[in-house]
Amino acid sequence: MSETESLLRAPEPDAGPRVLALANQKGGVGKTTTAINLGTALAAIGENVLVVDLDPQGNASTGLGIDRKSRNRSTYDVLVGEVPLRDAIQATAVPRLHICPATMDLSGFELQIANEKDRAYRLRRALENVNVGAGETGFTYVLVDCPPSLNLVTVNAMAAAHSILVPLQCEFFALEGLSQLIKTVEQVKSTLNPGLTIHGIVLTMYDARNNLAGQVVADVRGFMGEKVYQTIIPRNVRVSEAPSYGKPVLLYDLKCVGSQAYLRLASEIIQRERRLRAA
Repeated sequence: MSETESLLRAPEPDAGPRVLALANQKGGVGKTTTAINLGTALAAIGENVLVVDLDPQGNASTGLGIDRKSRNRSTYDVLVGEVPLRDAIQATAVPRLHICPATMDLSGFELQIANEKDRAYRLRRALENVNVGAGETGFTYVLVDCPPSLNLVTVNAMAAAHSILVPLQCEFFALEGLSQLIKTVEQVKSTLNPGLTIHGIVLTMYDARNNLAGQVVADVRGFMGEKVYQTIIPRNVRVSEAPSYGKPVLLYDLKCVGSQAYLRLASEIIQRERRLRAA
C-alpha cells in the first residue's frame, strides 16, 4: 500500500468507546447543553465518558468548569497533530467525566489542513488510541460536541462517530434543518464512514404551553418514527442557569425537571445501545 493510499484509507473500527457526535447545523437548539448534561448523566449511571469539544466557542468546556486560561492543550492541538488526545484531556468536577476542551484556534483548522489528504480522518485517528493502556478506566462513551455548521470540523466528527445524535428544538423550522442534516450524514456515510447511522433525535426546549411545540413533536415523530427518543427535554430555567456556574444541571439542581429528563435520556440511550449490540 502506497503512502497516499494509507492516508486516504479510513481507520478500521475497533472495540473502543462508542462515539456519538451531537450535530445540528442550526445554532441554539440545545446541542452543547445536551452534550454537557447527557455526558454527566451517563457518568452518573456508571459510564466513563469523554466530551470532545469541537466548537471554537468552547461552550461545552466552559459549561463543565474548564477555565479558558487552563486550556493549554485543546482539540485544535489534537487535530493538527501536535499532541495525542490523551495529553489534552482534563478531568471535570463530575466523577468519570472528562473533556478535551476547545479554543478559538479551532476556527482556523479548516484552512490549515484543507489540502491534507487525511483531513477528514484527523479525529478518528486521534480516538484510535484513546483507551490504550487505560484498563478499566478507559472511556466507554465519547460525546463529540460539533459546531453549529456543516464544515470540515463537523465532517471530522461524523467520520469518527459510530452514530449521530441530533438535538432538535421544538420550533417551526425544525424539520427543514433536519432534512439538510440527514443529507450530510448520507454523504459522509457513502464517502467516508460506511457504518455511520443516526442514533436518534432528541427533542429539546419543549414548552407544553405552546401548541406549536406539540405539533412539532408530532411532525418529527411522523417523519423519523422510532429514531426519535421518547424522552423530551423541557424548557427549564435551571438548565439555562447552570452553565453560568460552570456546572452541568445535574450538579446545579439534581431534582429539577431538566436534570431528570437528561437522566431518562441517558437510560434510553443505554437501552438502545444494548438493542443495537444484540441485533
